[in-house]
Amino acid sequence: MRQIQMPETPQEIFNFVGGQWKKPQGPSLPVMSPYFGKQVGTVYCSTAEDVDQAVQAAQAAFKDWAALPLKNRTQIMFKFRDILLRDQDEISHTVALENGKTLGEARAGLMKGIEVLEFALSLQNTDSGGRMEVSRGVHCEYKREPLGVVASITPFNFPAMVPMWTLPIAITLGNAFVWKPSEKTPMTALHLANALKEAGLPDGILTVVQGDRVAVEAISDHPDIKAVSFVGSTKIAETVYKRTTGNSKRCLALGGAKNHIILLPDADPQMSGIGISDSFTGCAGQRCMAASVLLAVGDVDPIIDKIVEQAASQSVGESMGAIITPEQVKFLHEAIAQAEADGAKVLLDGRQTTVAAPYSE
Repeated sequence: MRQIQMPETPQEIFNFVGGQWKKPQGPSLPVMSPYFGKQVGTVYCSTAEDVDQAVQAAQAAFKDWAALPLKNRTQIMFKFRDILLRDQDEISHTVALENGKTLGEARAGLMKGIEVLEFALSLQNTDSGGRMEVSRGVHCEYKREPLGVVASITPFNFPAMVPMWTLPIAITLGNAFVWKPSEKTPMTALHLANALKEAGLPDGILTVVQGDRVAVEAISDHPDIKAVSFVGSTKIAETVYKRTTGNSKRCLALGGAKNHIILLPDADPQMSGIGISDSFTGCAGQRCMAASVLLAVGDVDPIIDKIVEQAASQSVGESMGAIITPEQVKFLHEAIAQAEADGAKVLLDGRQTTVAAPYSE
């Protein structure tokens, strides 16, 4: 299996506006690989003016795209799917490099995103509108029309999957799409944008604006953006929701989530032990399905032993990926230390875990 490798030089990451990569005017930020603790890219942040120019380009392209029959738009998205499958190794490597996932996890995230794309491809067969005669000479008719320019603000933990929740459907149905990736994982966007351009998507229909809070606020405020989707922390989700809806936009804002599990004595030890362990070790616990609380009821010590055994078998850097930033690692260490101070018993302590080569350099 291919190992995750450092690039020879850090990559510069710009905005994608009107079908071209353009350097925004804001400050730059380093993109650090969680595996190596080294810089793999430099992302340039968008100002409010950069966002405005990007939205203007999207708005200008929208009318002609929306006028195309759904079947024609779908043909481009079929090509997009073929390109993603062709380039899945390279895309997965980029996701793993900038996010810290294992290559298997990175590929799985991309493939789940492609599943949504495949659903978008089926839309031409599922909704052809409707017309009904409700009285003599009186008809009721409905049809779906694109909104215009819509935006998506996505998190670091699934750089390919989460944007693919919205991008294929929004574009297939005739909207122009503005995407703001996480500044921690902006490199995956380069692959998706280039793939859509190669597939024949008209310039301006996909726009990528890189950046931080400034870009998010500009998207939330821009009068030509009709709807915003957001995935991230609960605190920011609340802020984005209030700001966008306060500007009369549609908004779907998904905040932080973690699984809670109740473990009962009649649970299957093998299935429960492996499943619960995998939930919090997979993607290094940086996903919504990661179990953060396990409520053990009755005599379940043998199952807990199986959870510990399974978790202890993980090889960090091979079967288990990396935490996104040193600051987050510090936060986790402090949380464990506080739990110990409050009387918790640590059954498996990962704070002194050794890392598999070559990531231990």
